[in-house]
Amino acid sequence: MVRGGEFTIADVKRVLRKHWWIIPACAVGCAALSTLVATQLPKKYMSETVVLVAKPTVPTEYLKPVVTEDLNRRLASMKEKILSQTRLAPVIEKLDLYHADRGRLHMEDLIERLRKVIEISPLEPVPGAQDRTVPGFSVQVTFDNPQSAREICAEIAAMFIEQNARDLERQAVRTASFIGHQLEEAKAKLDEQDAKLAQFKRQSIGSLPQVEQSNLSSLSTLNSRLKANAQALSLVQQDKAFDESHLSEAKANWKASRSKPNPQTLEEQLRVEQDQLTVLESRYTAAHPAVIEAKDRIAELKKRLGDTPNFDNTSAESQKASEPSQVQKLRSKLRKDEIRIADLTKQQTEIQDQIRLLEGRAQATLIVEQQQKQLTRNYKSVLDLYNGLLKKQQALATDPAHQPQGEQFRVLDQPSLPTKPSFPKILYFAGGGLGGGIVLGVAIIYLLVATDNTLHTEKEVEMYLKLPVLASLPDMKSSARQGGKCGTAHER
Repeated sequence: MVRGGEFTIADVKRVLRKHWWIIPACAVGCAALSTLVATQLPKKYMSETVVLVAKPTVPTEYLKPVVTEDLNRRLASMKEKILSQTRLAPVIEKLDLYHADRGRLHMEDLIERLRKVIEISPLEPVPGAQDRTVPGFSVQVTFDNPQSAREICAEIAAMFIEQNARDLERQAVRTASFIGHQLEEAKAKLDEQDAKLAQFKRQSIGSLPQVEQSNLSSLSTLNSRLKANAQALSLVQQDKAFDESHLSEAKANWKASRSKPNPQTLEEQLRVEQDQLTVLESRYTAAHPAVIEAKDRIAELKKRLGDTPNFDNTSAESQKASEPSQVQKLRSKLRKDEIRIADLTKQQTEIQDQIRLLEGRAQATLIVEQQQKQLTRNYKSVLDLYNGLLKKQQALATDPAHQPQGEQFRVLDQPSLPTKPSFPKILYFAGGGLGGGIVLGVAIIYLLVATDNTLHTEKEVEMYLKLPVLASLPDMKSSARQGGKCGTAHER
């Protein structure tokens, strides 16, 4: 007897010994019922195919992908496009789907039904692989006709491949247009940098780092020329000073000879000239112009000394004759010295100007070098950008429609033709019915145990009657039965 909803294992065993057949009966009955229901449900067939995503074959350092969007996003976007009404309606018309329902349902409802039987799921990356991108996706179509399921699956896979190729081509065209625009801008910047660099080189033609060594060599040569010019100018100035003094003496002697022409004066001049010749020969060689002129003057004085007796007979016109050749030669030499000094001074000024120019260029070389580096760096950057864009444009110009640089979709296996329905699974239904029958049988046993109010032991009687027991009478039938069995056993 169960009191207060509590029962013992003995109660359960007692009920099981009496009603054990309930659990098998429920299990078998439910399993049979589930199997019967499964056979009556409409059958569904599932066709499946796998579409792999092939990576670009050309290395990315040679040609960047034209589509850089994440593959999961691309699949979601493509799924929305392919499962749209404009794409599924032609499939229904082409494959003549839902022929019996077209008269009573709208096309939107049919498209929604078709959309529910199509399942697109990405594949998981290979465990342990470095590349964690999606390797592909599967297309599953569940339909009431196996052939229709296969055809729908093939159509959906083909639509994915077609949409991917269309997206790649469209993106390639946009990329080519963008690269062309960028290339034009890079070309304009490159021309601008080229013009700046050329103008800078023209303005700094002598201060460029490339001609620094040449400038230093030219500066050394000019310094040597300036030193030689200064020495030559000093000598010519000395000669001019000497010739001026000599001309003054010659003019004074000539004027004195014209006023008092006597041999003594000529002899004094001759002696003076000889003394000067001695001094010149001590300073210069015999081939020096000053030495040669001194010898000529001495020879002329000697000639004039030989002509002095006839001096008294000369007329007044001869006394007023022109200057002697010695004075004329000195004047001519003095003019040559002045011309020579002017030339040397001019050359000295030009050499000094050139030296100042080269020194200024040498000082500006460091600044010019920094400016040239900056311009060259800018030019090289723009040139690299231009060459990179030109390379991309040439690569895209090959054939962006047939050789796109992006993920290519490829069907691994053709859609399968299902031979067995994917729903309902009779074994699954039978197993589910069997398990449900067992649960039902256990629940019935539990109810039987919980509702059992019969008394089975002396203790339960005492607890139920709440009276003291004075004596207990044994069951005579049971005792006689047990005694008979014992007697029989003794007789045997």
